Amino acid sequence: MAENLPHHTPSPQPMAATEWKGGVAGSLGRVFAEDNLRYRTYLGQNWIEVPSLPEPFIVIDYLKRQCQFDTLTDMTAVDRPSEEKRFEIIHILYSFPRNERVRVKSWVAEGRDYPSIVPIFPGADWLEREIFDMFGVRFAGHPNLKRILLPEDWAGFPLRREKSITDMDNDWVQRNLGIESGQS
Repeated sequence: MAENLPHHTPSPQPMAATEWKGGVAGSLGRVFAEDNLRYRTYLGQNWIEVPSLPEPFIVIDYLKRQCQFDTLTDMTAVDRPSEEKRFEIIHILYSFPRNERVRVKSWVAEGRDYPSIVPIFPGADWLEREIFDMFGVRFAGHPNLKRILLPEDWAGFPLRREKSITDMDNDWVQRNLGIESGQS
């Protein structure tokens, strides 16, 4: 019976990030040599890790003005509650002239403001508001930082790893509608 079973091949080991050299990474390395930036390639994607504030703003401005990364395609955040700098902020930039994408990753501690990039990319307005709405990260210099998806009186931030989203929904529905939520 066992001879009819297919041969099991173990899963491959996860790929490790490798150092990203040359091109944009080389240019940034010369300009920001003292700033401890890290340049990585992982699964074919280039990453710049910016360890301290306000450097993400400066690096992103340089990428736009000097390296032709003229489009902000997305921004997101990751909550890492066990880390000193709890929130990881990721900017995804694209260069049409270079046909190249780069991700800029930085971190901010809870209670600290992160520099807004709206002055560089006006399209970051709603993306930063979404991160504020979902995670509670405040963006210094943002022209209109307020909730964009949830009601103004929503308590908490649903994508933080603190409380279940269904509990937050139940609390809001009971408080504002006086009924039981359909979520369970």
